[in-house]
Amino acid sequence: MMESERKLYPNCDSNVWLRSCGEETVEPLKGEITGRIPAWLRGTLLRNGPGSLNVGSMRFKHLFDSSALLHRFAIHGGQATYQCRFLRSNTYKKNHAAQRIVVTEFGTRAVPDPCHTIFDRVSAIFNPAESISDNAMISVYPFGDEIYAFTEGPIIHRIDATTLDTLDRINLMDRVALLNHTSHPHVMPNGDVYNVGMSIVAGRIRHVVVKFPFEEKGDMFANAEVVGSMKPRWPLHPAYMHTFGITENYFVIVEQPLTVSLLNMVRNQLTNQPLIASLKWFPEYETHIVLISRTTGEEIKRYRTDTMFFLHIINSYEHEGNLVIDLCAYKDAKVLDAMYVDAIETMQTNAEYAEWFRGRPKRLEMDLNDPNMTRIDAKILADVGCETPKTYYEKCNGRAYRYFYAISSDVDAEHPGSIIKVDTKTGNVTSWWDDGCYPSEPIFVPRPDSKEEDDGIILSAILFGNEERRVGLLVLDAKTFQEEARAIFKTPSPAPKCLHGWFLPDK
Repeated sequence: MMESERKLYPNCDSNVWLRSCGEETVEPLKGEITGRIPAWLRGTLLRNGPGSLNVGSMRFKHLFDSSALLHRFAIHGGQATYQCRFLRSNTYKKNHAAQRIVVTEFGTRAVPDPCHTIFDRVSAIFNPAESISDNAMISVYPFGDEIYAFTEGPIIHRIDATTLDTLDRINLMDRVALLNHTSHPHVMPNGDVYNVGMSIVAGRIRHVVVKFPFEEKGDMFANAEVVGSMKPRWPLHPAYMHTFGITENYFVIVEQPLTVSLLNMVRNQLTNQPLIASLKWFPEYETHIVLISRTTGEEIKRYRTDTMFFLHIINSYEHEGNLVIDLCAYKDAKVLDAMYVDAIETMQTNAEYAEWFRGRPKRLEMDLNDPNMTRIDAKILADVGCETPKTYYEKCNGRAYRYFYAISSDVDAEHPGSIIKVDTKTGNVTSWWDDGCYPSEPIFVPRPDSKEEDDGIILSAILFGNEERRVGLLVLDAKTFQEEARAIFKTPSPAPKCLHGWFLPDK
């Protein structure tokens, strides 16, 4: 092999991120089962993620721009079926009607529209819900008995959990004046949903916490209310937030030094630049952790820690007078650059690429009874790359916990396509891998009447580096991390890698 052809990360096949689905799977495909799916495991695993980088002859430039593709794995009687459908967002409809990219995305600039004048662009600034992309390709969450697809813009979409049809388009600016929100709301044991976003309060930008009160059947958005807020550290540079934490008494906001420049956003809206051009990283500034009271809605305390970037909080909780936040932390925000399509295609010759993805699970622990504590040091929970972390959410969210599950983010690891289990008490790491196999976010499903935190099953959608028209459902024993079963489906077109999902057990 010539030196120029040598791969820096020979065990990592980046092409699984670059696949585009050309044909939906509307009717359920029956899987070929190896092993044994537990008889008690019955329900639906919904997934969301990038579905197609192509529109006509054009191609998106960033992974976050890819057209949202919904996946459904239905599990019953030891069998499984698979479907996938594109989310029918307004952006999807406009792009495919024009057969070109006509809506500017996170990292892709749309083709110029001669029908849009400068006055159109000025007016669009005051109507972000209709002027920015509604391509909700990050996650799915339940609101009562309804399921919604999320991204960080103010539009969410209701989907049919059986057919994957796109049913309704909800503009949260109309309901609770949210300019944006995180892609990961918190669903509480009683069904209430909380999320954090930005809103204009008394003429100023504020980070706000919104509560959507539980309604088993009906509109959970009708009674939405702001239950907490805080001023950004920099009024014209509010922090970028993908997730937040919640504990018994606090909403936990990690205010990192990756910010949204409001002035740049206005300018970029006028000049048709992608959203990523509005993000600004301040490497010289520390990260702040802000606690907002769940009782009063007011900021209670602000702590400082080292400069870091994060996308996902693993968990946060209070224990014996301390507040703990675990998160997947990076030294900077280069991981966003690593998800440009060009960066993925050239990763095998980029010696810095592995460092861009070098995240580690870190713990921040604050003594709530020490009024003099203002700065805290992060502790590494385990020396392993991790992303898309999940816990036994229904039992452990906002409570003391021991285990979390994630996928490896170390592209230079011996087995980059692996699922990991981290014991936060001991630091021990257990992993599952199979050559040429690339899992997605692991979802924990407890066994009936389980007594222990890891007594259950891990579900993960899997892809294969050597065959792009094959997708699978992996079933692991969460305690032993041994494979119990897998279902393999042959798809009519390439199967792209998904991001986040939710398991709906049969009622």
